[in-house]
Amino acid sequence: MRILLAEDEIHAGEYLVKGLGENGLLVDWVRNGLDVIHQAASIDYDLVILDVGLPGLDGWEVLRRLRPAQTMPVLFLTARDRVEDRVKGLELGANDYLIKPFAFSELLARVHVQLRRGKQQELEMLSLADLEVHLLRRRVERSGQRIDLTAKEYALLLLFLRRKGEVLSRTLIAEQVWDMNFDSDTNVVEVAIRRLRAKIDEPFDTPLLHTVRGFGYVMEQRP
Repeated sequence: MRILLAEDEIHAGEYLVKGLGENGLLVDWVRNGLDVIHQAASIDYDLVILDVGLPGLDGWEVLRRLRPAQTMPVLFLTARDRVEDRVKGLELGANDYLIKPFAFSELLARVHVQLRRGKQQELEMLSLADLEVHLLRRRVERSGQRIDLTAKEYALLLLFLRRKGEVLSRTLIAEQVWDMNFDSDTNVVEVAIRRLRAKIDEPFDTPLLHTVRGFGYVMEQRP
């Protein structure tokens, strides 16, 4: 499980990284709001722990930008203890809200709850329009018709469905699916996109995988 921690106070950040790490969690720690946006766009995190009082972009604005494109759980960990602040955080799309100072055991329990919920939701199904991916069986269907994909095509489809509605660059796709630095001389991404389209789009009336010229690709249902 990989967590993104956004905390600008050094002592608190070191304490959380150490404590969560000792409990088997991999933690990436950033100290400003812009880095949260960048990291969340590059890595598929299982949970974001977010302070409100971040430099650059505060936690409210970070969450506004993360939602609705990013669906990973977000837990606010902040000294903002007013009821209005808690309500605001939840209305913006946070999954939980914990006030500082806190007991680490309570934070850890809340983290595990969010990780379990996220895992349970992911284990069920990813879908867009009539396209469905049944994750436990690794079965892909569109309009009830089974679609056979290679391992890389399947990984590529999962990336698009987990980030549906978000334009993904060729560089990001290469890093996430092939774990490689993008080389402008290779067309591995274009070839994979073309093969995936041939299976999930071309036999059907409505395309779901679209090219955004000059930027990359996006999976979404268009009118």
